[in-house]
This record gives sequence, structure tokens and C-alpha cells, in this order.
Amino acid sequence: MKKVAVIGTGYVGLVTGACFAENGNQVFCVDIDENKVQKLKLAEVPIYEPGLEPIVKRNITQKRLHFTSQLKEAIDFADIVFLALPTPLGDDGAADLTYILSTANEIGKIILEKKIIVDKSTVPVGTSEKVRTEIEKNSKVDFSVVSNPEFLREGFAIKDFLNPERIVLGLSDDYALKIMTELYEPFIRSKDQLIIMDETSAELTKYAANSFLATKITFMNEIANFCECVGADVDMVREGIGSDSRIGSKFLYPGIGFGGSCFPKDIKAIVKSGLDHDYNFQIIQSVIDVNKKQKLLLFDKVKNYFGNIEGMQFALWGLSFKPDTDDIREASSLSLISSLINAGARVICYDPQAMLSVKSVFGDRINYVEDKYDALKESDALLIATEWSMFLNPDFDRMQNLLNKPVIFDGRNIYDLEAMSKQGFYYNSIGRKTIFPS
Repeated sequence: MKKVAVIGTGYVGLVTGACFAENGNQVFCVDIDENKVQKLKLAEVPIYEPGLEPIVKRNITQKRLHFTSQLKEAIDFADIVFLALPTPLGDDGAADLTYILSTANEIGKIILEKKIIVDKSTVPVGTSEKVRTEIEKNSKVDFSVVSNPEFLREGFAIKDFLNPERIVLGLSDDYALKIMTELYEPFIRSKDQLIIMDETSAELTKYAANSFLATKITFMNEIANFCECVGADVDMVREGIGSDSRIGSKFLYPGIGFGGSCFPKDIKAIVKSGLDHDYNFQIIQSVIDVNKKQKLLLFDKVKNYFGNIEGMQFALWGLSFKPDTDDIREASSLSLISSLINAGARVICYDPQAMLSVKSVFGDRINYVEDKYDALKESDALLIATEWSMFLNPDFDRMQNLLNKPVIFDGRNIYDLEAMSKQGFYYNSIGRKTIFPS
């Protein structure tokens, strides 16, 4: 059993704290928001992540998971301190380290005995050294700094943490290696899962991984767009290249761009980091540019089909950047909604988790319904922006009766072309032939 503190109760921090507690450790989670802390003490989880709430409740009840707004209480208690703080993009595209470095400075004022300070947030190269410098400003106590990037997928975060593909530890002393290995031992099924390296390489590993995956998605989106130009079927192309073991089948599904809290932020940050070191990441900059255009693809399809859409009404299914999360950061739906309302159209949306978040952005400029079919009433077309499972097998007869016109623009390719050809819809998806009603 280890004594762990997690500073920050956002997505990464809360999952990290809950999962460490689930494996028998004593964990203090810290947040400066006193109201949030009080709700967490009552097991009121502020984010939607499958499986998280039961783990939080169970470990609070069993007195392994604790919440506090007092940094000193958690630091005095813990032997291992995780920094899971926000690193938002600054105006120049760089990761803002204000929260991490100010917290490190405060830790230096508090620690009285040896601690291990772990960077869990996604941070640019050189952050570990900056954290070390901030702590040393106020403390002469011996301590270790470790870079331990997270690789959690929203919607699968609990599974990813409890059953990780790999655990990356960037460190430079034997004491930290021993303690961190013991902490992660319950999660390790194979020695190959634990990857030890220096701090700088660990910091770059996270950015490199997300940049590569973003590039793979964007490459496939460009192939899909070209498929439409020449009459090819992107599903067949995807199957053909995905069967090559050097390429693999994951992240080859085309759509209307990627979003979320990681890919957009991380690829912009690595480009800025490159510029700071006089290096131009040309491929990654192209990924950013292409992804921005891809988010407007569904709107362009709507405009090409209808022409002037002023005064028309569109139903939108899906708002979160991916299914099984309420996260709308950099979601393609936001670009789509903005384009529609700027063109004078009305938007009626449904999402099982993300409508409150979207309402905080658009307010009453769009309409929200509690049932997916209610969005279709008197709408001129259905637009699909997120592939929630509840959208996969709808009542097509009911949909046709509710819509003014049997028209679907599918930004996630969730329906089979042959099936749609029998349903009597105009069906326009990404990188595949358009189905016209017979």
C-alpha cells in the first residue's frame, strides 16, 4: 500500500486517484474548488466516464479515497505526489504551465521529507526540470521528479488505467524507480508493459504518440475525400490497407475531424515546441490545417445539396467529440453548429450526455430535445456528428415520417450503404458513394 496524493481532480486526476485507490492505496485528491471537493466527498462525479462513479463511491465508503482543498494536508500525507493539472494552450500555441509550476513552487514550501513528484499532465519537453527548479527555490529536502504521461482514452479510461498497454516512466534515480515500480506492479502483467527512460524522452513520447495518431486519422480523412472524387469506397480501401500489419486497422475510420482534450492541444503544442527549438514540424502542421477543413465537410455537403439554407431546420445527432463522454472540447459538432446558424439555419440537437455543455456555448441560439426522434420533427435533414451506439439501429420508418425530407448526412459512416439503399433515404456519408432514394 502506498500513500498517494493527486493534485487536480479533472479527467486525468480523478481517474488516476480513483484507480490507485481501487488497488488498495490510500489516496488524497486535491482541488482548489471547495464546492467541487464537497460534491466529490459525496461521490458526485462531475464528469461522465463509464465505470468511474461506482469506483469513486466504493473507495470513499471503504475510506481509501479522500478529497481535500488543502494542498498541505495531501502533501504531508503522501509519499508520491501526482501533478494532474491543466496545461491549456496559450495564445501562441504553447502549453501553459502556470498551474503546474505554481503548484511545484508551493510544494517546495511544504515538503519536510523525501517525496516523489510525478508529472502526470501532458507537458512539453523540459517540464520536469522546470518543476525541479521551482521546488528547489523553497526547499533543500531531497526529492525526485518523474515524468509519467497518461495514455487514457475517454470512454475507456478506467479500462485503460487498470489494464494498461504500457506504462512510461521517465526518471533518473534508483529510489524513484523502485517506488514507482512497486506502485504500478498490480497493473503490470508483463515486463514489456513497463518502459523506463529519461524524463525528456517520456515527455516527448506522449506528444509523439498523439501526433502520430492524429496524423493517421487525418491521412484517412484525405483518402476518404479523394474516394468521393473518383468513385472509390473508403470502407474497401480501409480494409485493404488495414490488413497490412505495418499499418494496422486502428484509427483508419474517416469522419468529420478529430477533437477532444488531447489530440488538438498536443499537436499544436508540439509544433510550438518545435518552433521554440528552430524546428518546423511540417507534417504535423499539415494535420492541423487539414483537420480544421475536415470539420466543415458536413456543412459543405449540406450547402451543396440544398443551396441556400436560410430558414431551414436541421436535426443534429451527437455533440460530444466521441461517444461515451460528455467532452465537447474541439468537437466537430461545434464547428458544424456555428456554420449552420451563421447561414441562417435552425438547429435542433440531441446527445445523451453533452447537451448541457453545448448549451453553455450556444445558449438559446439552438434547440435541445430529450429524445433523438423529437429532433427530427419538421427538420429538413438529419446530420450525424457522433457515433453513439443508440444511433446505430434506429427506426428508419419513424425517421422518414418525422423528417420533412428523407435526407441524412452522416459524418461518422454509421450506416451500411446497402441497407440505406433499401430505406428510401438520400444518404451522404464520408468517402463512400451517395445513396439516392429510388
